[in-house]
Amino acid sequence: MTAQRASGCLYGMAMGDALGADTEFLNVEQILRQYPPDGPRELVGNPARVTDDTQMGIAVGRALLKAQQPYTRATLHQPLRDSFLEWLNSTDNTRAPGNTCLEACYNMEDGKPWYEATIAWSKGCGANMRVAPVGVLPAGEAGLTEQTRAAIAQFQAAMTHGHPTGLAAADLTAAAIADLIAGGDPIKLPARLREYALSQRTVWHGDWLDPLLQQWRGSPESNIARGWDECLAILDRLDATLAHPDRDSDPCKATGGGWIAEEAFGTGLLCFLLYPDDPRAAIRRAAVTSGDSDSIACLTGAFAGAVGWPKDWIERIEYRDVLDWMGQAWDR
Repeated sequence: MTAQRASGCLYGMAMGDALGADTEFLNVEQILRQYPPDGPRELVGNPARVTDDTQMGIAVGRALLKAQQPYTRATLHQPLRDSFLEWLNSTDNTRAPGNTCLEACYNMEDGKPWYEATIAWSKGCGANMRVAPVGVLPAGEAGLTEQTRAAIAQFQAAMTHGHPTGLAAADLTAAAIADLIAGGDPIKLPARLREYALSQRTVWHGDWLDPLLQQWRGSPESNIARGWDECLAILDRLDATLAHPDRDSDPCKATGGGWIAEEAFGTGLLCFLLYPDDPRAAIRRAAVTSGDSDSIACLTGAFAGAVGWPKDWIERIEYRDVLDWMGQAWDR
């Protein structure tokens, strides 16, 4: 296992994504028929190709490494915008990209400011499938606090997905990764995440997000509380499932199909917590799901990799050079 946890998280993100790439849009019966007897076991291809999930995760990572620190909306906005538009126009952007990300990026390309370009009603999983680089940012470096990390996670989500739950789920996903990188016990992670969600329920990062209020009705506190409440409801479902863990049933039946942000978080975390000591088994379970399998496995891999990733699965992953560069920057 790699001892470099930021690198492990990014490798896990990409490898989960690659393993689940061919099972997205299939139900479990179809997956097992295509990959007998129990789903895909190994990465395919050299390199093993990822989807838009990892591509956009890399876009967020590039922006974070390019932006002037300490991070503020003023220093991070343009690097994120540039990275998202670079992804939009890349010749490799052929991996079934999400409509919300595409539409928001086209709006930005047309010159709209981010708070008008975003799709205000969308809480799709694109808000948090790409947030792993935020979670691996070293605590304390360049003044990075827990609240700054939370604001960054919500801001990068808000640039394309303007729904309060998209913001909260991205924040919660990054918080889970940061907790695991810091050495948190995976088994007790849901309880810590619940405590975190409750502490953030009415926290509004106005310095970063106030322009988004033009798209919302009501107070910022009431809106963001609605997003956190939907995340807390997913944690309820996660806790109920883990009270009687079942490795054989489709995880989507317990915590949702992962097409929306809070369900992608919940089902990705469930697959990890079913196999907290076996990252390969975790992403294999995530790939055999009836929902958004690549995004679920992408998040499962990020969670698992934040604890440690098997070195022998690193060699053939697409974008390895970029992942190496980013991981080393944050593992130094």
